Amino acid sequence: WYFLGAVEVLVPASVKSSVVVLGDSITDGAATRPDKNERWTDVLARRLLASRIQIGVLNAGIGGNRVLTTSPCWGQNALARLGRDVLAQIGVKAVILFEGTNDIGQPDTRVLETNPCLSRTQVTADEIIAGYKQIIARTHAQGLKIFGATILPYQGFGAWTPSGEAKRMAVNKWIRTERAFDGVIDFDAALRDPANPARLVPQYDSGDHLHPGPAGHEAMGNAVDLALFR
Repeated sequence: WYFLGAVEVLVPASVKSSVVVLGDSITDGAATRPDKNERWTDVLARRLLASRIQIGVLNAGIGGNRVLTTSPCWGQNALARLGRDVLAQIGVKAVILFEGTNDIGQPDTRVLETNPCLSRTQVTADEIIAGYKQIIARTHAQGLKIFGATILPYQGFGAWTPSGEAKRMAVNKWIRTERAFDGVIDFDAALRDPANPARLVPQYDSGDHLHPGPAGHEAMGNAVDLALFR
C-alpha cells in the first residue's frame, strides 16, 4: 500500500533547477538492489554533481506505467499524469521521457486474460508517437526542454513478439530522426547486444531480459550527455 505522496527537499541557493524523468519500471528501479541508489537516475544525479552542474534529478518512474492507457495497478498513463508528476514540480528546467515498452509489450504478455493490471489494448507505433507528440507539445508550452530516450530491447522476455519488435524499432527510429525532442538519449544503442540488437547485452541484463541490472543502470546513467543540461 503506497502512502507517500511527495518528498520536499531543501537545496542550496546555487541549485536553480531540476530535470524530471517520466518513466516506467526501469526508471522506478526494478532489478536494482534496495537502498543502494543505483538506478540510472541516481547515476545521472551523481555525474551532474561531480561536474558541478547544479540541477536536481526527480524520478517520476512508475512500474508498469504506459504512455497511452491507464492501469488500476500502475497508475494513470503518462499523458494523464504529466501535469501532476512533471509540470507541477518546482524548479523544473527539463524533462526526460522514457516510456513505451509497456504500451508495446503488455498486450502480448502470456498471462491469464483476467489480470486487471495488464493492458490488452494493442497500440501501433504511430499511436505511441502521437502520445509523445502531445507530451512534447505540453512540455514546450511550459517553456521547458524535453529529451526523448529510446526504448530498450527485450527479446527473451515473455511479452516479446516480432510485431512488438517492429513497433519498438519504428518508435526508436522516429525518436532518433524526427528531431521532435530537444535532444535524444540513446539507451537502446548503449545496452543492446551487438550480436543480436533485439536483446540486452548479457552483462547489462538483470536476467529477465527486460530490466537492466545494476551494471545496466550504470551504463544508462553514463550514456546521458551532460551537455544537454548546460
